Amino acid sequence: MARTRGPRTRMRSSSSIIEAVTVGSPEFNRVLRDAPITMLEQSHIVSWQATIDNDLVYAHPGGSAVLRLYDQESRDEFIEVGMGANPDNRFWVAVQTPKEGYVVVHRDGERGWYPQAKVIVSYTERAGMTVNNGARIVVSNLDIGLFAPDSYSVHGMEGSTDPPATVSGDLFVEFLSGDPSQNAFALFPFYVAAGIGVVVGVLYLTKKR
Repeated sequence: MARTRGPRTRMRSSSSIIEAVTVGSPEFNRVLRDAPITMLEQSHIVSWQATIDNDLVYAHPGGSAVLRLYDQESRDEFIEVGMGANPDNRFWVAVQTPKEGYVVVHRDGERGWYPQAKVIVSYTERAGMTVNNGARIVVSNLDIGLFAPDSYSVHGMEGSTDPPATVSGDLFVEFLSGDPSQNAFALFPFYVAAGIGVVVGVLYLTKKR
C-alpha cells in the first residue's frame, strides 16, 4: 500500500502534541488492499489518545467505516476500529501483534457507538490500551506491548464489487500525545475528553429511552 500525507493541523508545546486529521467519505469507498497508508506528521509515543468523531453518511445499512492505526516499527502491528451504519451502529475493536496475530478484542452488533458522541482510543506504556465507545469503556488496559502510531489507513468495502460504503461527510481524528514524566499536566486533556465522552453517551442513552 502506498504512503501519503493527508489534510491535518498540528499544535505542539514542550510536552504535548495535538494533531488533527480529516478523512473524507470517498476514502472509505475502497477495499483494504487498495487503501493507502497515510503518514502522520510524527509518531505519537509514550502516552497518546486518538479521539474519533464520525460525521459520515453511510450509503446503506450494511456500510462500514474502518480506521487502522499502524505502529511506527511495523505495518504488521495495528489497532483497528470499525464503525457500522445506522440503525445498528455496529462497532468493533481489533489489534494485530506479532505474538497473537489479528484478534477482535471487542465486538457489538447493535448500538455499539453513538453518533452524538466521540470514540476515544487511549494508550500508555504502563497501562496499555483503553477504548471508550462514547458511552462506556469497552476495552480496558489491554496489554499490546509498545505501540506508537505514525500512520493510518481507512476503508469501508469488503469486496471490490460491493456498493459504496459512504456518500458524504467526514471522519475526524484528533491525536493527543505527551510524556507525563516531563509534565504531568500534559495529559490533563486526556481525562477531560474521556469525561466528556461519558457524559454525551449518557445523555444520548437517556434521550433514546
